[in-house]
Amino acid sequence: MSTPTPLTSVLGGIGLSLPVYSLMILNGNVFGISGFVHRAVRGNKEAMIATIGLITGGVIVGAIEGKGPETSSLSLPGLLLSGFLVGLGTKLSNGCTSGHMLAGLSRFSKRSIAATAIFFCTAVATTKLLHPRTYLPTNLPDYSLNTTDKTLLMTQTIPLLISVLLYSYASMSYFNPDHHTNPKGRELRPVARLIALMSTTVEFALALRLSNLADPKKVTAFLLLPSHPAFDPSLAFLAIGALPLGAVLYHLFRNSEQAALGGPWAIPKAGHVDSRLVLGSVLFGIGWGTSGLCPGPAVINLGRALSTGSPLANWLYWSCAFVIGGLCVN
Repeated sequence: MSTPTPLTSVLGGIGLSLPVYSLMILNGNVFGISGFVHRAVRGNKEAMIATIGLITGGVIVGAIEGKGPETSSLSLPGLLLSGFLVGLGTKLSNGCTSGHMLAGLSRFSKRSIAATAIFFCTAVATTKLLHPRTYLPTNLPDYSLNTTDKTLLMTQTIPLLISVLLYSYASMSYFNPDHHTNPKGRELRPVARLIALMSTTVEFALALRLSNLADPKKVTAFLLLPSHPAFDPSLAFLAIGALPLGAVLYHLFRNSEQAALGGPWAIPKAGHVDSRLVLGSVLFGIGWGTSGLCPGPAVINLGRALSTGSPLANWLYWSCAFVIGGLCVN
């Protein structure tokens, strides 16, 4: 039985949008969790830091709240298949719910709009096929903010403040790598980029927990759609909080096309919908609908399990299958 959480999901959505676009402004990167993990296992240092940041965020969530949600009641083969399909699909389509839905839709990216539509519809069909009677009817909505929610909100201000300070320093002449008073400025910016990755990913993890969408059962309850008595609309409230703010932030800063902390501006401008994107989105949707898990919740809950001593085998199984799926694609 799921409980809709409109207020915390909207606040969580706002909290998710801030680190997504902080990273774009500071580092010129798309905030894509599947991309972070796929590149991390191939040895990319910045992606490793981002992945560590997400796990660290999960550890902090565990310290604040304790044990987290469990994986669904899937068998081990089902869990492994889900992770593998999500890994393979996100690598083929070059994105997941963070990269395509949160970061892509607010940029009005045609590829992300197509990918989101495909993986969402596929996930809905998969969920209705595999979980038609799994969940009890939903409870009445909970509009409250409990102590944990308030603590999460307060804790998010720390990494957000770090991002603001990094942006402020980046605009100072002292921090300019070409300024004659700071010959080491060019060495400082790569370090600042790593700090930005760590702070934004930790902030993202905290916001995802606040939204309550780190729980795969709530995701599955949303994918059942309103026609099902177990439908939980919390994910829709997350989108209401995240997407409008993301669109505003993107359109305020997109014209600079220059990362505040240096490095290439890696935000794609356009792209066409090809067979690789379609196939990857379908595979991702099947995997997502099978378990209710996508990369963000899995990595964050893995960190949470590490910090609380709760069972982490299923999170590890899913994550390992996800990595293997990604490694199957160049």
